[in-house]
Amino acid sequence: MIELLRTNDVVALSFVRALLSEAGIGHLVMDENMSILEGSIGVIPRRVLVEAESRDQAARILTDADLGHLLPSQGKRPS
Repeated sequence: MIELLRTNDVVALSFVRALLSEAGIGHLVMDENMSILEGSIGVIPRRVLVEAESRDQAARILTDADLGHLLPSQGKRPS
């Protein structure tokens, strides 16, 4: 699995999860339970991971839903 995006925005994260689920793209959201350490202030971004072969499809779906700004720029794709 590779990182698709990182965000602190819980509303956007919920929308991303719904879009990926609806498209049948398997995904994991990492760092959700870090709020215990940070005191629920949302400073630690949540990471959305997808299978490598689904990354481009997932990115297109988010771009079509006007969430392309959440994706890292093409020059700095997460590894």
